[in-house]
Amino acid sequence: MQKTLKEIAKIIDGEVVGDNGVLITGIISGIKEAREGDITFLANPKYAPLAQVTRASAVIISRDEQSLSKPVIRTENPSLAFVKIVEVFSPPAVNHPQGIHPTAVIGKGVSLGANVAIGPYTVIEEGVSIGDNSIIYASCFVGPFSKIGSNTLIYPHVSIRERTCIGSRVIIHSGTVIGSDGFGFVTVDGVHHKIPQVGTIEIGDDVEIGSNVSIDRARFDKTVIAKGTKIDNLVQIAHNVCVGENSLIAAQTGISGSTILGKNVILAGQVGLVGHITVGDNAIIMAQSGVNKSIPADTTAWGYPAKPAPIARRVNACVQNLPRLFETVTQLKKKIEALEAKLKSHP
Repeated sequence: MQKTLKEIAKIIDGEVVGDNGVLITGIISGIKEAREGDITFLANPKYAPLAQVTRASAVIISRDEQSLSKPVIRTENPSLAFVKIVEVFSPPAVNHPQGIHPTAVIGKGVSLGANVAIGPYTVIEEGVSIGDNSIIYASCFVGPFSKIGSNTLIYPHVSIRERTCIGSRVIIHSGTVIGSDGFGFVTVDGVHHKIPQVGTIEIGDDVEIGSNVSIDRARFDKTVIAKGTKIDNLVQIAHNVCVGENSLIAAQTGISGSTILGKNVILAGQVGLVGHITVGDNAIIMAQSGVNKSIPADTTAWGYPAKPAPIARRVNACVQNLPRLFETVTQLKKKIEALEAKLKSHP
């Protein structure tokens, strides 16, 4: 497939600066790897020097970015625009399962919508409801009385425990476990007694959950992942956690029980949160932070323990100066000792 810049600009609602007849014959995401005939994009200004020397025939840039020495397409959001172009040049070639495989095990009272696909060796327990056009790959487990909405895609080896509710247009990647028991024990005389986890779990519409994620069911009531939230691989979400709408949770993050995240919260990689705290709307927790108390809305926090980012940066700057400060204090101590010795010898 090949298209001119003019045709591509129309697809992404952009404006061509330069020769709009340039022919794009390929597409590649990396600004470093691009070759002649490719189109790439510039979303982060710090990569502007690379955009000046890229071998790509054209670059998609934001409307406020400076023009380059080659043709560009100006648009509101270069990253989103590039996604649209990739879909045009490289439509997905995935052949999802179709129909019900003969080795699938379907329990009593299961309700299947139109065009539902269930792969080999998947087990659907009694009382499960699955909406129209949903696809469940091979070797999955859906526990009794769970509900799955329409147009949901569940990849192989996903386990969904009993009474779990999953919305529409949800994507769940391989190895994820939803509805496992929360980590609840009471210790008596050195013996840990398990606390029954009798709650449920609710996953909203348009949620995407990465591979090898564990989301625990509630002790009582429900654990909630609200609509539009995206969860990276290797994330642990404990019982009774509530994640607000459109939040982003990056890899290796751990959220302890009964913590509440507001809307549009961003948790970067390897963030850890203690239980029973609240993170306000639009808050951002930077990578490898340890959050041990509630974070207000619209706050960017960082560090261990996490603090507002400006304070954390000042603290970190002071810590970096500790070796020099130690040397200075040592020198001052020697001078004071010398002065005291001199005063003693000459009262």
